[in-house]
Amino acid sequence: MELLKRLLFSLRMLHRYCHALRKISLTTPNNQKLLDIAPKTFQQQGINVLILDFDGVLASHGELYPTKELHEWLHDCVKVFGAEQVFILSNKPLAERIAYFKQHYPGIRYIKEVKKKPYPDGLRKIMSLTKEQSLMLVDDRLLTGSLAACIANIPVTYITQPYVCISKRPVSEVFFISLRLLERWLIYLLCLTTSKENTQVNRK
Repeated sequence: MELLKRLLFSLRMLHRYCHALRKISLTTPNNQKLLDIAPKTFQQQGINVLILDFDGVLASHGELYPTKELHEWLHDCVKVFGAEQVFILSNKPLAERIAYFKQHYPGIRYIKEVKKKPYPDGLRKIMSLTKEQSLMLVDDRLLTGSLAACIANIPVTYITQPYVCISKRPVSEVFFISLRLLERWLIYLLCLTTSKENTQVNRK
């Protein structure tokens, strides 16, 4: 039932924010991954609070810990922003993940007990905790994280080259690869439809 409610909410919000999502999709390089973006780059953009998705952004889907090649990146992130200004916002706040960050990156907060993205509750909770307006979400999905960012009116960095490990989890990884492609096409088609509708209305 909860999944159905979230799906219906996503479709309603997609109709409202399809052009914003289309812009995010079109203006993001096809091979953008987190490791290629230095934490300092976010700070230079005026960002004070960094919010990271987990699956796809920090590790391949279903992993319990961030990929090893990101360990130095995360430490650098703490140096740049301060641990209290870095958050993890995932639709899967697994206990093992939370424990890992408490042990290896104390101060980084893993947001839990909020409605899953695309509901903006997690982002709004972070805004309330930090009293900051200059936040940035980093996410690999358009219809979950990016849509939540649009609703909450905060910028998003869209990861178009997420971490994937098909050999380890072939079914789930192929599913999410297909889902990412599907959401791009869905956004494109909806934008095309609404643009035609607006044109017809203006002609009348």
